[in-house]
Amino acid sequence: MDLNKRPESMERITTAALAEKFIDEQVAAVRAQVGDKKVLLALSGGVDSSVVAALLIKAIGKQLVCVHVNHGLMRKGESEQVIEVFGAQMDANLIYVDATDRFLDKLAGVADPETKRKIIGAEFIEVFNEEARKQEGISFLAQGTIYPDILESDGVKAHHNVGGLPEDMKFELVEPVKLLYKDEVRVVGAALGLPDSMVNRQPFPGPGLGVRCTGAITRDRLHSLREADAILREEFDKAGLTKQVWQFFTVVPDFRSTGVRDGKRAWDWPVIIRAVNTVDAMTATVPELDWALLKKITDRILAEVPGVCRVLYDLSPKGPATIEWE
Repeated sequence: MDLNKRPESMERITTAALAEKFIDEQVAAVRAQVGDKKVLLALSGGVDSSVVAALLIKAIGKQLVCVHVNHGLMRKGESEQVIEVFGAQMDANLIYVDATDRFLDKLAGVADPETKRKIIGAEFIEVFNEEARKQEGISFLAQGTIYPDILESDGVKAHHNVGGLPEDMKFELVEPVKLLYKDEVRVVGAALGLPDSMVNRQPFPGPGLGVRCTGAITRDRLHSLREADAILREEFDKAGLTKQVWQFFTVVPDFRSTGVRDGKRAWDWPVIIRAVNTVDAMTATVPELDWALLKKITDRILAEVPGVCRVLYDLSPKGPATIEWE
């Protein structure tokens, strides 16, 4: 039997009862596989890794070692949420690595999008490898592989080979949600008690805000991007749009325009609001947002975010545009 193929008889997990049944089955399977050994997990705070973490904590408790690397490109409050949920609430064996300076120093002056991605990916590998080698008695590597990863890559996608750990470490994989679709992972996460903001987290690129702070990343522009994004998410949530719009975020590009602040000429950045609806991410449409909401978001961003003099709404569908700007 192909263990990487979902059985045709496998029922779709759509209810809490089915999720509980799946959790019980996986807890037993993980305990049988792992025994008394330790498991290492790169915990990004995304849906897949968070659900795997919660499931493994239920199964093996402190035998799971979670490593959360803050690369300085997270959205506002995300690393803090990981620490609160898994460290304080679930009492996980959590290692938090603030590698902000390390990543941003490497990215200084780098404008090419693909080069930025490679630097961020390579540096994450390096940081995770360093933390992995500090641990003793690790025999397993847990991964947030889900079924679309297997279908799309004829095996496990490379980006789920967390950190691309060296072969000499000889970890065996633990992939408890590898036969689930994303919507099923969310149902399981809710059944495990994860907060809605984590279970229904929007798609977020691996390089994080690094591909929304276009061009060469600077700390001040990154700060403005993070604050503007937080305002957008807060106002969408208040307006009840968080679950209605598939993905929404802000972009702060690497150019300035003339503005006026406190009666004086300013030379500041624009903030671009991006919101899209899609079924498969292959094409996407732009929702017609309420004008009053856009005005409220604009007013807040211009009043609260430093270094910004304009707010724009990106009306471009995919295609010819892409969802992300880089």
